[in-house]
Amino acid sequence: MHVNLLNVLAFWRPKKPPVSFTTLFRKFKGLIERNNRILELMGDMGDKLGGEYVFDKQYILSSCEQLEDLVFKLISDLSVLNQDKNVELFKAYERIRHAIHEELSGRHAFDQVSLTIPLESLDQGTVDAAGSKLNNLGIIRNTLGHRVPDGFVATTKAFFAFLDHNGLRRTIHEAVTAWDGKDEAAFDQMCVEIREKILKADIPKPLAADIMGEADALVSRLRREGDKGPHLFAVRSSAWGEDEESSFAGQYESELGIRQEGLLDAYKMVVAGAYSPQAWRYRIIKGFHEEELAMGVGFQLMIAAECSGTLQTYPADPSQKEVMVVNCTPGLGAPLMGGVIKSDTFYIERLAPFAVRSTHTEIKDQLLELNPEGGTVWKNLSQDEGKTPCISKEQLVQLARAGLDIESFLKRPVEAEWCYDADGELYILQARPIRFELQADTLPPPPAPDVEDTLMAGQGIIVQQGVASGKVFVVENDEDLHDFPYGAILVSHFTSPRFSRIMSHARGIITDIGSPAGHMATIAREHRVPTIVNAGDATTRLQTGEEITLDAGNNVVYRGIVPGLRRYELTSQCVFEESYEYRLLRRLLKRITPLHLVDPKSDDFRPSNCTTFHDITRYIHEKAVSELIQLSERRELHETKPRRLNLHMSLGLTVIDVEDGMCKTDEDLELKHVLSVPLKSLLDGMCQPGMWCTRPVSVDLSSFMSSFTRTFSVAATSRIGRNLAVVSKEYLNLHLQLGYHYNIIDAFLSESENDNYIYFRFLGGVTDIERRSRRASFIAEVLERFDFRVEVRGDLVVGRIKKISLARGIEKMNMLGGLVGYTRQLDVVLQSDEDVQDHLAVFMQQISNGPGEQDEQGQRESSNTYTG
Repeated sequence: MHVNLLNVLAFWRPKKPPVSFTTLFRKFKGLIERNNRILELMGDMGDKLGGEYVFDKQYILSSCEQLEDLVFKLISDLSVLNQDKNVELFKAYERIRHAIHEELSGRHAFDQVSLTIPLESLDQGTVDAAGSKLNNLGIIRNTLGHRVPDGFVATTKAFFAFLDHNGLRRTIHEAVTAWDGKDEAAFDQMCVEIREKILKADIPKPLAADIMGEADALVSRLRREGDKGPHLFAVRSSAWGEDEESSFAGQYESELGIRQEGLLDAYKMVVAGAYSPQAWRYRIIKGFHEEELAMGVGFQLMIAAECSGTLQTYPADPSQKEVMVVNCTPGLGAPLMGGVIKSDTFYIERLAPFAVRSTHTEIKDQLLELNPEGGTVWKNLSQDEGKTPCISKEQLVQLARAGLDIESFLKRPVEAEWCYDADGELYILQARPIRFELQADTLPPPPAPDVEDTLMAGQGIIVQQGVASGKVFVVENDEDLHDFPYGAILVSHFTSPRFSRIMSHARGIITDIGSPAGHMATIAREHRVPTIVNAGDATTRLQTGEEITLDAGNNVVYRGIVPGLRRYELTSQCVFEESYEYRLLRRLLKRITPLHLVDPKSDDFRPSNCTTFHDITRYIHEKAVSELIQLSERRELHETKPRRLNLHMSLGLTVIDVEDGMCKTDEDLELKHVLSVPLKSLLDGMCQPGMWCTRPVSVDLSSFMSSFTRTFSVAATSRIGRNLAVVSKEYLNLHLQLGYHYNIIDAFLSESENDNYIYFRFLGGVTDIERRSRRASFIAEVLERFDFRVEVRGDLVVGRIKKISLARGIEKMNMLGGLVGYTRQLDVVLQSDEDVQDHLAVFMQQISNGPGEQDEQGQRESSNTYTG
């Protein structure tokens, strides 16, 4: 028989000894430290977008280089910890790193972006693909719920595909390189030549098919719904930066009243408009690099407008306070925006009921309307028609509400273009932030609200500065997020990365506990949501539906709306910096800070779905903690000699010290020798009066026998009666079997709040499932009162808490010690649901007295009184 010698040698090759737990634990600690450095660096980069810091491109390059190095080493740390190659994580890392380097080199990476996107699919994650103008409209429609003309956008990816298909990117680069930057005549000629080349270019077949297919689908749907048309389109620019801090107002092209057969030519007209002398000069003046031009093109159905106009939620004239300004004209709004037609002007108060403060009407002699055959036509107005105001008071109120809604979304004063159709329906056509060129030192200081209206002051840590006004919405669990209303101020006991799903809806955030270096804080800075964490008791002070003003700059919460503070915040300074470095950093952070992996229990929580460095960091942190818990259960890794810990209570605890968790002594181990912070805190809780019951409790035989077989099979026979703690100075992994139930406690408590976590698991009992479930219910309610996230399945209870201060971690370990002792035999006496509440009151009263040590006699006499 032929034998493969290599297989034989491989079989007899000595196996490598397993890596010691001490080594793996140190790797875990290093991983956690690296995780914190990544979050701190991401936070610092996010802070730079606040406009309060000066930075240059070298800062960007250095920060990206540090991040890449840290994230790569973080994945390598996990590979050592879980003894896996983590190929998918390294692939995700390489995709993200490549996209960052593309941006740094002036090229743009597009991740699975289509050539066209329907307006209904736009959200905050599509701005780079759709361009700023159309993406704003998509969010105004899809998130805020306002009417926007239906349509789709040819993406910025399509723009580059069009240029590359015709060799135009190279042509443009060569032309710009050849221009000396001074000869204006040469510049104008360059613009003419490039525009001509664009208008003569071929649209790639896939792009042409997508544009015509989207238009056909849209028109076919309207016809099925009974709309016979005419179905004319507005074809509009939607470039990067357009309708952001640089408005590009009037610089790019819009083609109105376009029939379906003319859409492709209109597309080229809009693209060519990006290279007109006025648009190109505007980019140069504003400091835009040529590679920053990325043109999305919107295709929207035109509305047969009865009247159109603009709304400014704050006037340019600073003497006009707390008013909005409406200009309007009959028909289409293009002549008004071009300044070639008279309009009515209304000044409306910013606060409900939005009274009209003043009106100035003009006699309008013409209006522009759609031509059913395509394009637009002028129509003359009679004198009576011309002097009639073209908008009603009710429509002004509706318009004012919409404007403030959009202002809250953009977090700046807004100029919106709008129209009303023949049915009186309001459509938002465009919205951009208004830029105030006011100097901060010329502004009056913000008004001081009445002290009596102060609800909270100086509590917590500021994560993101700003002012937010709105109604409170208290979030107690993840289910509440489904009902979170747009424009509310989120108040929660916890911070949570799950808040990312409603971050764009929230005007502000206040939490009782949390870290400014945590995942949620990073997301809040990304979305520029005014946020305060670790405020202590916000959930008890603030009630759902209560109107408040959050001043996250000064760490104060006021009762009601404080208009002066809101105005000062909106107009005192421009939040965003107008520089190439700022825009580059903002683009790069989209590859770095957004968090998509928020739920570890979701099927989507896997390496292949990591699209940012934050995703990778979050995934590894979650897996590292889970891996450490599993490693603690593998006894063969514990190379340190186990030692018995002698305690007053009959705990039968064996301790394995992996790193400074116990005093170095030859004496028998006692409580005084425990240096491990989480273990010492847990034992202190057990020693508290009334927590460790020593009195025997009777149980009926049928109840015992109904669960004996099930309970006995939960653990292997070899583990019954053996309780084990693996400890270091900051770490505890505890396996307890007390009677017929089982506890696992895994905790890490240090001075670094971002590292800290506690995991608690309880299962089993000696009685029937009904009584065991009552005890599980009791445990779950206690855990929830102490801020744990809790899952209950039958008699299994799992509680988790993360990112807590050392002091709060010690408090919670004290509680768990008391809980373990108090509930040892509690299922036996819980004969009704009322008993659960009675014991809950007793436990909460006793645990609130605080931990304390007792002598042996005192401990024997201490017992909780179980009464059925």
